[in-house]
Amino acid sequence: MTSQKTRQFDEVSVGDSLPPLSIPITVPQIVGGAIATRDFFPGHHDLEAARALGSPHIFMNILTTNGLVQRYVEDWAGINGLVRAIRIRLGMPNYPGDTMVFSGEISDKRAEDRTVEVTLKGKNGMGNHVTGTVRVQLP
Repeated sequence: MTSQKTRQFDEVSVGDSLPPLSIPITVPQIVGGAIATRDFFPGHHDLEAARALGSPHIFMNILTTNGLVQRYVEDWAGINGLVRAIRIRLGMPNYPGDTMVFSGEISDKRAEDRTVEVTLKGKNGMGNHVTGTVRVQLP
């Protein structure tokens, strides 16, 4: 849930850590995310099709991951924070029954446009599911 209090640009510094966020990975979340993003690839909703691809279970799509990355940073930034750019890279798949834990820190701060860059990762039981950066503008 996004904080009702928005972080202020002058209150944050390079090196500040964001609080961790744990996301349980479930079948409904994976299937719902795929359907919501109109990604009908069978590996995201059909167990037998996923297994035929060599996967032990269905797996999360990149658009769901992207949305969870945005949620993580927006929850930290608050209601008046404005996401300006998201750059992510996928690693290990997210499978049902695992938990992805986000962590991040401020890696850059630009006074000219009042933005900060958050470098983050979302790690599951096999390693990093997602790594990347998010640039967010703060009042």
